[in-house]
Amino acid sequence: MAGRVGEVERIDVFEETGPDTQIKAMNEPKPRRKWGDIPLVRQCLVGLGFVLIALTPVVGPIPGPGGIIVFGAGLSLVLKYTGWAKRVYVRFKRRHPNKGRWADWSLRRASARRREELRKQSEAAPLPPGD
Repeated sequence: MAGRVGEVERIDVFEETGPDTQIKAMNEPKPRRKWGDIPLVRQCLVGLGFVLIALTPVVGPIPGPGGIIVFGAGLSLVLKYTGWAKRVYVRFKRRHPNKGRWADWSLRRASARRREELRKQSEAAPLPPGD
């Protein structure tokens, strides 16, 4: 009798999914946003990266490897959160592969470890007969 004006047809939600499915859905944790997904946090981290890079000459004269660590931390923040810096970095690595390899190693980049493993596997693989 849902044909009359103002009358709504009742649909039982539990018939289609069942109460257990809905209870499970309510108990599942909501996906959390990562800190890097929030625009203001990203901008602050990029700013912090530039500040660390700018502080490198100040920290450099202090005995120890402080300047290198400060520069690496700043560079890694800038590379992680800006697209243009990644493009410049890739261009640098293509022009200077050895320097890029050292930079990847010092930044502890996962891509550097993956490429190094592939390089070692290709060197260890025997050449096919006839070559």
